[in-house]
Amino acid sequence: MSARSKARKRALDFLYEADIKNVLAADLFQTRGATELSQEPYVLTIITGVTDHLSKIDELIITYAQGWDMDRMPPVDRNILRIAIYEILWEADIDLQVACDEAVELAKSLSTDESSGYINGVLGRIIKLKDSIAI
Repeated sequence: MSARSKARKRALDFLYEADIKNVLAADLFQTRGATELSQEPYVLTIITGVTDHLSKIDELIITYAQGWDMDRMPPVDRNILRIAIYEILWEADIDLQVACDEAVELAKSLSTDESSGYINGVLGRIIKLKDSIAI
């Protein structure tokens, strides 16, 4: 597993917990041994990026996740999508297909059997329309 893949998983852990507890992921990161995570700066990059752009990211999820309300979507799926959408739209050095593939792999290992296909479909639509999305 690559360093970035591990960082995505660690960031997902923080974002998922923050979502469930209705707190800020950055606060969890700071209180949970940020010093030990300093070797993984991309974790904080993801957490900060998702937090900074959360309203736009969630707007895109609501728009392109046809048939799913944010409240009905499993929290792990919601946060996998948040990470991938952040990377697709705001991380210029991340290949779009890599961001999508990483999200699908996280879904395969951490969520339901249907989640990976669903996430792939949502991200595929966002990638296709990326240039027309106002950020």
